[in-house]
Amino acid sequence: MSSAAPAPGDPRDAELRELITRGDYERATEEALRSYGPELVGWLCSILPSTADAHDAFSRMSEELWKSLRRFDGRCAVRTWCYMLARHSAARIRGRSGKRREVLVSQIPSLQQAVTQIWNTSQREARRTRDVYAEIRTELAEDDQTLLVLRVDRNLAWRDIAQVILGEAAVPAELTRKASALRKQFERVKDRLRDLAAQRLD
Repeated sequence: MSSAAPAPGDPRDAELRELITRGDYERATEEALRSYGPELVGWLCSILPSTADAHDAFSRMSEELWKSLRRFDGRCAVRTWCYMLARHSAARIRGRSGKRREVLVSQIPSLQQAVTQIWNTSQREARRTRDVYAEIRTELAEDDQTLLVLRVDRNLAWRDIAQVILGEAAVPAELTRKASALRKQFERVKDRLRDLAAQRLD
């Protein structure tokens, strides 16, 4: 196994790599889940259509993390590895058919306890955060709300958003300038959302 340098600025990564190098996969999995689980749960809740799907994806990701650490070679940060596994798990959940399957880490009580605890705490916080952001969005100016919907909810390209706002008569040079302005406006809106959410979630 590679002993690549840990990601700068994240002391947790070095600690996790040490556990992996020693072959302590159960503890490495548990510590990785405690370090990154809350943000992963929040992300899965935001990209999957239901809480049940997010729960299944998180459980599957946890199982895959435990199994995959045996082949982890250190070419990326453990956090990045977790996100990769979470993305794959989400894709499998979207494409699955039939009943939910048993999660293998349930055979390891300490890991199953960690998964359950992290999920229960994190999904409540994710739901609260989502509700706060939804409330704040209704308080934004109409143009800012439209920008968020088109970019975040509908995933339109900047030039397409510029076309929506300027109308069919807009010429290419206008669309280019508007797209650039919209990107800057979007960053300002995101900053404002974060500031307002931080005040209400404090």
